[in-house]
Amino acid sequence: MAQQERAAAAEAAGAGRNALVASRVPAEPRAAVLFLHGGRADSRAPSRPWHLAALRMRPFVRAVAAAVPGDVLLGEVRYRVRGWNGPDADPLRDTRRALAELARRYGDVPTVLVGHSMGGRAALRAAVAPQVRAVLTLAPWCPDGEPVAHLRDKDVVVLHGDRDRITDPRASMSFADRARAAGARTRSELVAGGDHAMLRRGGHWHRAAAEGVAALLAGR
Repeated sequence: MAQQERAAAAEAAGAGRNALVASRVPAEPRAAVLFLHGGRADSRAPSRPWHLAALRMRPFVRAVAAAVPGDVLLGEVRYRVRGWNGPDADPLRDTRRALAELARRYGDVPTVLVGHSMGGRAALRAAVAPQVRAVLTLAPWCPDGEPVAHLRDKDVVVLHGDRDRITDPRASMSFADRARAAGARTRSELVAGGDHAMLRRGGHWHRAAAEGVAALLAGR
């Protein structure tokens, strides 16, 4: 199947569905935090909210909800399919759709993206959008050659477990260094004993993410 045909099939899979699923909507949002779960390198199977990758983000949503003011909108990006799928970059397309929906519904609110694994890659790419002020990534997928120039003057936080066997923590730290050299304000932490699913030392992951998002929203 040609790339254009694959893209059309993915679009059809998500037809009629919003890419933005808001879980907390204040009367007048001052800012927004969007969560992007992980996925697979290649898969055209439909993405569902009961898949483990999506469920793993729920504790992070709860932790952030408790750590940030009530006038911050919280939402998730709903993917059409489970995979990145090479040049199609399907979750990036979905994230762009979600950001456009956010702007249409609630205005140009400053936004923080929180992404795990494949979702981290999509979040970092989507930060080219002016409304995205900061990105916090959890065990992100950072292949060689990922772009960094668009992160200039943005805040980027990278958390990665040193026992991750799915995505490479060294690649994440290298990405953070390149982003810093390009003018991003970066912070990184290698989580001792942390695995890709963030189940080992889960409490630490949740706290670090919640505190990180709160600090980003406060401009610290």
